[in-house]
Amino acid sequence: MATPLSPEQIERLARRRAGAKLGWYVHAGVYLLFNGAFFVLSEFGVGHRHWSVYPALGWGLGVVLHGIAVFVLGPGSGVRERLIERERERLRRTQR
Repeated sequence: MATPLSPEQIERLARRRAGAKLGWYVHAGVYLLFNGAFFVLSEFGVGHRHWSVYPALGWGLGVVLHGIAVFVLGPGSGVRERLIERERERLRRTQR
């Protein structure tokens, strides 16, 4: 069972999680803004090649990985907490 957190620890963790989530939202917003502009330039600019898909795919992968790091694997996420608890139990068993 996890040790209860002090009010200071709760505040610190809440601020850290909120900052990480806000960082992802900013990243996703900038991605949408710039890739929208790239699409417009690609479609209506000089030339007839549709090149905007390449930065969208590459940068999109970065946004997805950032989201996984924040929402799935970040501090306090369910996956991370379960793995930590499993490791605690394994270490307790090996010390006996």
